[in-house]
Amino acid sequence: DKIPFYFADPHAPWQRGTNENINRLLREYFPKADDLTGYSKDYINTCIEKLNKRPRKCVGWKTPYELFFGKVLRLI
Repeated sequence: DKIPFYFADPHAPWQRGTNENINRLLREYFPKADDLTGYSKDYINTCIEKLNKRPRKCVGWKTPYELFFGKVLRLI
């Protein structure tokens, strides 16, 4: 019944590697100081789609899209 969980220490980004990597990827589309209300919904959806279809090393080079929907995007 009990599920173990983990809280990273404050100011310790090395303990949240995957999270920090995703933040870095987001910064390619949305600079840190930018207000997101200045972006169109279409642009945000395009960025989300690109990120969700980008292979990730931490999941065996599969994409988040492939893992969530169970569909293979690559022919290799």
